[in-house]
Amino acid sequence: MDGLILALQFFTRIPIKKEVSFQGENIGRSLFFLPIIGLAMGGLAGVPVVFLSEYSKGISALLSVLILATLTGGLHLDGLADTFDGFLSGREKDRVMEIMKDSTLGAFGAVALIFLIASKLVAVHELPVEYWVGIPLSLANARLVAGYVISTKKNARKEGLGALFKSSAAGKNVLLSGLVLIGIILFINPIFLIPLAGSFIMGELIVFWSYRKIGGMTGDVYGAVIELCEVASLIIFWGVTIWI
Repeated sequence: MDGLILALQFFTRIPIKKEVSFQGENIGRSLFFLPIIGLAMGGLAGVPVVFLSEYSKGISALLSVLILATLTGGLHLDGLADTFDGFLSGREKDRVMEIMKDSTLGAFGAVALIFLIASKLVAVHELPVEYWVGIPLSLANARLVAGYVISTKKNARKEGLGALFKSSAAGKNVLLSGLVLIGIILFINPIFLIPLAGSFIMGELIVFWSYRKIGGMTGDVYGAVIELCEVASLIIFWGVTIWI
């Protein structure tokens, strides 16, 4: 269970006081639980959508997105902002990575955050209440993609959190978690594999962009992967619900 505890401690702001070694097998095992954590957080975020949408879809969507931001403590949003500040700066690799390390929020990062949060609000608002399951599945999709990227793509730095996760050799755990998630989706409705595929496409696009800018991935880019894949999955879920 150390992997689960570590995943909750690092990828959420749920208070768990048990000390777990942040190294080796524990890191690899923690990646197995990422989609499961996404399902749990998405289930909590779906509560206002299910119970308040008949009164106000706008308020229910706002509360849903607020719950997500609270549960993660804005960790992935911070990574998204740093990524856009660096990648859109127009500088060389070394300077881009310096900008990404800077804790100051720049204009590009601020605009990215505004559009990301606005996109989530609109996507949750437009998602039919009867398909609220798209919220937890989208969070799970994004975290599965993040686990895949962490375990298969190269790092831009030799040190840092990204390199630490990479060194954990978590590929088998990520594969197993992917099979579990696919099984859940097939049980609910096979057509919901489409948002999962869209999430992987979004993830590969971000990887391509990151390779061109800094020659690999970093912890900040992993955060951007999670946030952008969440939005992509939510929007595709909305499209799928119209189709069916």
